[in-house]
Amino acid sequence: MSSGGRICCVCHRPLGDEARVLGGRLYCPEHYARVTTERKSVWTSGVIEIAAVIAFGALMGLVAWLAKPRLTGAALVGVGVLLSLIPAVIWMVFFHRQDRLEPEPKSYVIGVFVLGMLLCNAVAIPVINGLFQVNHWLATNTLTNIVGAVLVIGITQEFLKYAAVRYSVYATPEFDERLDGVIYGTAAGLGFATMLNINYVIANGGVDLYMGIIRISITTLAQASFSGITGYFLGRAKFEVEPVWWQTLGVVIAAVLNGSFTWARGEITQVGLGVNPWWGLLLAGALAATTFAVLWYLMRRAAALTLSGADAGQTAAT
Repeated sequence: MSSGGRICCVCHRPLGDEARVLGGRLYCPEHYARVTTERKSVWTSGVIEIAAVIAFGALMGLVAWLAKPRLTGAALVGVGVLLSLIPAVIWMVFFHRQDRLEPEPKSYVIGVFVLGMLLCNAVAIPVINGLFQVNHWLATNTLTNIVGAVLVIGITQEFLKYAAVRYSVYATPEFDERLDGVIYGTAAGLGFATMLNINYVIANGGVDLYMGIIRISITTLAQASFSGITGYFLGRAKFEVEPVWWQTLGVVIAAVLNGSFTWARGEITQVGLGVNPWWGLLLAGALAATTFAVLWYLMRRAAALTLSGADAGQTAAT
């Protein structure tokens, strides 16, 4: 029977009687099966990754504080850059080990990660530090700090991480289930975090390892959490019929959380004239764990509601 212009929303293959409907979208049998399958391994991997990054920051920070290594110049910068890469490596290793049954193409995941790095270095850092020069006015008062952190830092960073996914892998057949939004969004966030950390190390000619290691972990947990939220909205938008403002809402929510976290971290880590980075690590860990739990709940709820709908499991009308 002629497809009548009906195509799978994932692979764009013409469909006939085998067409399935889910969330108001048409699927071929193969991609219908994929989009309705819960990938528990990815959620297990997420828990391990969050715990591993927190443990990395805590243990290495404690070692640096106790050992007080005396590094200077190029050696200090080199060690700082190497440490900036470790959280991303941790994520990639655990994700690869857990995502075996329905693996995402590693080239796509790494490509989005690298794109996140490039957008951060080529656009975000010049815009935030050069064009808006936030370091000169952001700490003027509490209101300016919060509003500036949301509207300048938050919007800039979260839109670019959204763009890293939306205008690359999002349109490909490999983006074939809701959860892919979270996976690729997190990859973009990790790329962003890695470049922010590398830029911080190089711009300061190296950093105190005790403070630097914990800062690296904080940035990684926070940036991955924010873009995971945006990824959730992207995943829902591709496989369900959502309002035109749906993806914009995701970027705005992530930006508000980004700016609020930036302000809150500065407030709780400031101790007199010094800084206690451990409070920041606790805040970032709580943020990552809460975001992960909320996304897990929302994903399961969206899947359950869609599958329980009138169009779930039915063959499209011919």
